Amino acid sequence: MYLLVNALGLLIFLAIGFAFSKDRKAIKWMSIGVMIVVNLFLAWFLTSFSIGRMMVEAAAAGFNSLVDVAYEGVAFAFPSQINTDSKDWFFSVLMPVLMIVPLFDILTYIGILPFIIKWIGWAISKITGQPKFESFFAIEMMFLGNTEALAVSTLQLKQMNKERNLTLAMMSMSCVTASIVGAYTQMMPPSYILTAIPINVLNALIVTALMNPVDVPAEEDTIATIGANPETLDANGKKEPFFSFLGNSIIGAGKLILIIVANVIAFVALAKLIDNVLGVVHPWLSLEHILGIIMYPFAWLLGLPFDDAFKMAQYMGMKLVTNEFVVMQDVTKTIGTSAFTEHFRAVLTTFVMSFANFSTVGMIIGCFKGIVDDEKNDYISKNVLYLLVSGILVSLLSAAMVGLFSW
Repeated sequence: MYLLVNALGLLIFLAIGFAFSKDRKAIKWMSIGVMIVVNLFLAWFLTSFSIGRMMVEAAAAGFNSLVDVAYEGVAFAFPSQINTDSKDWFFSVLMPVLMIVPLFDILTYIGILPFIIKWIGWAISKITGQPKFESFFAIEMMFLGNTEALAVSTLQLKQMNKERNLTLAMMSMSCVTASIVGAYTQMMPPSYILTAIPINVLNALIVTALMNPVDVPAEEDTIATIGANPETLDANGKKEPFFSFLGNSIIGAGKLILIIVANVIAFVALAKLIDNVLGVVHPWLSLEHILGIIMYPFAWLLGLPFDDAFKMAQYMGMKLVTNEFVVMQDVTKTIGTSAFTEHFRAVLTTFVMSFANFSTVGMIIGCFKGIVDDEKNDYISKNVLYLLVSGILVSLLSAAMVGLFSW
């Protein structure tokens, strides 16, 4: 029964995307059908076959080894926080970013990461029939994160029309930053964490193709020549010296940590403040209960029993109000126990694996404001609902697809 409910949920989530479409007649159903089939195959392969699980587990082991190496650096400065069985969240999850972010920047500096992004993006464009840059951007944001991917796409954003800019803004709600995936694998099942990343990429393309279909003529379906980031060039326009670049990367990683910490502290505190105010009205009222009721039908459509569906809905609401880190921190000690069924474990882990939350909307709008003209920025600002709905739908679709093969 629950498998049928899960399958029905997948169809309903797609129908919601169709219902919100800006131009239903422009939807390219063949392209969407191909992407759905490919994504279902990926979810099936990565969760149901030993070789698929071995590939995911190998990738997870790679990320975990990076985190272990990063701990060596953290232990040098804070040995009492690392050489213990009960590490604080800040040290166990965020401090490794100081090594992992520069590593990805080094791969970018020497040209390896851009090469990978370019050709995988081209291949996805051929398979899915989506515009070249949107396909390229799907891969780019998987590696770099939303604001970073948008920042390095400045030239393209300025050349594209406002409708395509909105597509990229909607896709940006569903990304993660590869440099902190290693931290995620320390908190929730690594196999589902890493399975969710490619599934999210294709679902971001599916949802935007449904909700914001844009006809891109062949002469406009090009990738603008994107030079090196201006911040990595010296006064003569040459590439910044390596160690100067590395120093800036490390400083940037430190800023990223502070941004994450600030957001987590502020949103958790604000949520608690709202709960206290609601509690004055009635002891039962809280954000968790209210959002749990709102999200409950969607959680049930993921194929969960009634009790688990309500718990799932609460976690979904928590993630939307705060972020994925807060949910992970809340379940990290219990998600591997009998408190969670395998299906519950799969859909919850997959759902939280994106930056889709309220604070991300502000980050994206702020990023576009600094890149494009007022007309394009205003258009995106007027479509905040589309950003939120697209981010939630991608998470629901990914959870439903992975859930179909995890019982």
